Amino acid sequence: MNAVLICGSRNPHGQTAQAGEAVLRGLARAGVASDKLFLPVLRLDRCRQCDDNGWGQCRREGHCVIADDLSRIADRLRSADVAVFATPVYYADLSESLRAFTDRLRRVCTHETGRLGIKGKPVVGVCVAGGGGGGALACCSSLERVLATSGFDVVDMIPVRRQNLQAKLAALEVTGQWLASRPGSGQ
Repeated sequence: MNAVLICGSRNPHGQTAQAGEAVLRGLARAGVASDKLFLPVLRLDRCRQCDDNGWGQCRREGHCVIADDLSRIADRLRSADVAVFATPVYYADLSESLRAFTDRLRRVCTHETGRLGIKGKPVVGVCVAGGGGGGALACCSSLERVLATSGFDVVDMIPVRRQNLQAKLAALEVTGQWLASRPGSGQ
């Protein structure tokens, strides 16, 4: 079994990265190998809405025409048994890098070919609000909606605030262990 963390945080040592790493530690305790992808350091363009009707090959064929890292990230998601998405909360929503990725991924997943290896895959979302700590719940709702639209089996969404991060790290590790042991997760 293997897992992948898709992280929308710019800081590989920040609060969002710590939260995602806690889930990976739980997975590792259960014997699951994992890797992580930090979206802001990858090349991800925004959707171009290629055709006059706002769609393109994504809808017709299940792939995007833009030559950047989207296909490589999607292939890594497809090869994983479970996935974790972690994002900092900006304006009660996803980070710009995670939004750019998920906006295009869900378009690709509109086509059955694009959903191959993604449909039904267990996924956990973690939304970490810094600053005053608000907006984590709204961000979870947004992330859950886009992941479900893409075809993932959203098994948990975890809001975290800067103020409760240390307390939530233990719960996030337990979530990783649970994710590795649940039926249908690849073990």
